[in-house]
Amino acid sequence: MEKSYCPIDTFINVIKGKRKATIILHLFQGDKRYGELVKLLTDISERMLTKQLKELEEDGLIIRTVFPQVPPKVVYSLSDMGKEIHPTLKSMFRGGIMFEKLIEEEG
Repeated sequence: MEKSYCPIDTFINVIKGKRKATIILHLFQGDKRYGELVKLLTDISERMLTKQLKELEEDGLIIRTVFPQVPPKVVYSLSDMGKEIHPTLKSMFRGGIMFEKLIEEEG
């Protein structure tokens, strides 16, 4: 995580990326295994999903738990910080819907 000139830019730099905000919104609904996230995020490759999950974990927004069993079981959940930014992301989601409606009306 890198600090920017403006805290808003810092926030955006942490959550920007292919579906990072969407991953956080899905995890707010409950812990997910990797395969569940693959099914929920059909518009990105598994390689990109893995990259985004690693970055979210490095930035302290999600927790990756590996259970020692065969085959290995990996569960992703939100950290306290991930839970804390949920209302902001939910507001951004609603704002996106508002702008999409405006775009449809113009088109």
